Amino acid sequence: MAWKSASEKDLPRGWHRELPRLPALGALRAFEAAARHESFSRAATELFVTHGAISHQIRALEAELGQPLFERHGKRVSLTPGGRVYAERVRDALLQIADATRVLQAGKRDKRLTISTMPSFAARWLTPRIGSFIERHPELDVELLSSNSLVDFAREEVDLALRMGSGDYPGLYVEKLLDDVFFPVCSPQFNSGKLPRTPREMAGMPLLRGEGDPWRPWFEAAGLDLPEPRKGLLLEDSSLLLQAAAEGQGIALIRSSLAYNDLLSGRVVRLFDVSIPCPWLLYFVCAPGTLELPKVKAFREWLLPEMAAFREVLKRWEG
Repeated sequence: MAWKSASEKDLPRGWHRELPRLPALGALRAFEAAARHESFSRAATELFVTHGAISHQIRALEAELGQPLFERHGKRVSLTPGGRVYAERVRDALLQIADATRVLQAGKRDKRLTISTMPSFAARWLTPRIGSFIERHPELDVELLSSNSLVDFAREEVDLALRMGSGDYPGLYVEKLLDDVFFPVCSPQFNSGKLPRTPREMAGMPLLRGEGDPWRPWFEAAGLDLPEPRKGLLLEDSSLLLQAAAEGQGIALIRSSLAYNDLLSGRVVRLFDVSIPCPWLLYFVCAPGTLELPKVKAFREWLLPEMAAFREVLKRWEG
């Protein structure tokens, strides 16, 4: 009988058995997502790949297994009976891998604080200020994720989110941080420095458009009967919208919280004293159990006074 070391004797039964050849992990992930959604397109969106890539991986997996996993009905797909059973087993296996990874990384995760917020807020408010938090807590590795997508705290390794929205996030801890208002701004050099003196003088001038930020409510507050602009530069991100205004490309309708630094530096100026409430508020959001983690408590204790001070300075610009 061959001698075995103490470490070998302690290994679980079957540990020395060689694993059979397995399908590629990427193909299994693609299959699990496609099976859960019963849609190749939704799986592609979730995994940040193309529809064609998902389809190719599924077909390769089916060829390797020697049987179909989906029935195709034009652009629609549905699981075969065998595919449904396989999907359940594959999902269980992938969840076990994910759990094992989380356990292994748990100690390291305690020292990493991951924050998700919108690109515009990250660029204009959080990034210029977060250095003071990092100096106060050098033991933490801070990771800032900028995305317009909502966080799925059950599936993503994100500790907290700072979000503009309605505050209707069921099952999560939600704390309001900031109200906001919209008003128009432009570069001091816009239109060769001949800035409109009244809202009515804006007619015919280039108005920058933001995705989901219509001009019409502000027109009504200013007593103007003007249609929503349909032409001109359209920018999805509010930070880019403000940048375009600062470069003299037109007049932007912007939130005071984003415009503050540029107003203070003189890169943009506010036009008129007419403002409208922002329909979305800024919220601190996290899973209820996460709120008591020392790293999350430390960030919240730093954030709340910063927000309170910022609310005070904003009153200077808000009409």
